[in-house]
Amino acid sequence: MESSNIWIAFGLTLFAGLSTGIGSALAFFAKKTNKKFLSLALGFSAGVMIYVSFVEIFFKAKDALIDEFGYSKGYWITTLSFFGGMAFIALIDKLVPDFENPHEMRNVEEMGKEQLKDKENKQLLRMGMFSALAIAIHNFPEGLATFTSAMKDVNIAIPIAVAIAIHNIPEGIAVSVPIYYATGDKKKAFYYSFLSGLAEPVGAVIGYVLLRSIFSDTVFGVIFASVAGIMVFISLDELLPAAHEYGEHHLSIYGVISGMAVMALSLLMFS
Repeated sequence: MESSNIWIAFGLTLFAGLSTGIGSALAFFAKKTNKKFLSLALGFSAGVMIYVSFVEIFFKAKDALIDEFGYSKGYWITTLSFFGGMAFIALIDKLVPDFENPHEMRNVEEMGKEQLKDKENKQLLRMGMFSALAIAIHNFPEGLATFTSAMKDVNIAIPIAVAIAIHNIPEGIAVSVPIYYATGDKKKAFYYSFLSGLAEPVGAVIGYVLLRSIFSDTVFGVIFASVAGIMVFISLDELLPAAHEYGEHHLSIYGVISGMAVMALSLLMFS
């Protein structure tokens, strides 16, 4: 690993993770969800992650593994690692019940209505706490993805970190709003939202500790291909459905195309 990139990698991962706090702040100050903006932003994030996964990350992983094992075996390992990353994040997602899954997005105003139904609703508090735990579990591999990308190529990692940060904003809403309406305590709601985002830099730290002594082209190729799979799954399973739910179908697609175009342009500019 290149030591000069370590602090940049940690910084980008921290930025991406703590954007859950932005979602928490928006939930407190916004009386209404800006559905069009969220739809475009989530679509944009999906576009960035899908494009960079298929066009850049997968092929960098394949090149590294082909150099180590030859064309046929290297390509097989890359492909298996890609789908292995998908299976890993799918398993994590499956272990989180739908009711407590933070990616079952709801609007700020819809959550607020529940306060009117029952101010003492302990179920709201439970939902918020479990959402924080679920988001922390989901954010762990995202932190490893951002960190690993930055260690290899900062120019790839920056748009990935921005895309994950945008993705984390509605997650912050999913944690803070139920806790706030259950307790009336903004500080407590923000605290748990903040903690759930810390899972990303924690994932980066653990990844660094585990990998720094064994990091090689083979390890890099397997992890990078897995990261590509993780990000494609997140885009297809979480970002695009959420973008579609928040706004018009065309808005989410415009966001996807814009994200791809920006990612393509950034890769062309820094290649």
